[in-house]
Amino acid sequence: MGNLLGVMLLWVHLFAAIIWIGHNYASVVQRPGFRPLRPEDLEDERSPTYMALLGREHGTFRYAAIVTWLAGVGMLWQRGMLFDAVMLKGFLAVIGTGFWIGTLMLLNLWLVLWPHQRKVLGFVSAPLEERVRSARITFLSARVNTMLSIPLLFFMAASQHGLALFT
Repeated sequence: MGNLLGVMLLWVHLFAAIIWIGHNYASVVQRPGFRPLRPEDLEDERSPTYMALLGREHGTFRYAAIVTWLAGVGMLWQRGMLFDAVMLKGFLAVIGTGFWIGTLMLLNLWLVLWPHQRKVLGFVSAPLEERVRSARITFLSARVNTMLSIPLLFFMAASQHGLALFT
């Protein structure tokens, strides 16, 4: 039963991570540079710019981030590695570093990106100038997560296939 749980956690972790990180990479490809919003872009909720923003808003990726993180923690716990990984002890410091980067990414998503994105989309009442400012913060926050995903993926892979690099 423990093996089945481990395999299930692994596949859930992998699938949810593809959704979460894939969304970040797709965003970079679709919009490689920041295009500042103008107040007019957000005044009319039927404007093409506003509809494009709303169309890019995918709630799925936010929840995929939580599922990814929980499945990763579950795998470490199920294998008896959670405490040592979190405390960066011994060879588990490699996956532990990935854990902490993933935790930072999750916190950035839910505590920085999403609150500002809610303003941009008008889900939370905010003055027009604040909504325009929040668009830049959302863009930068998403880019931070995209850049953090590179070392995250490295440490995840290195924990299984590159420990010799760290011994």
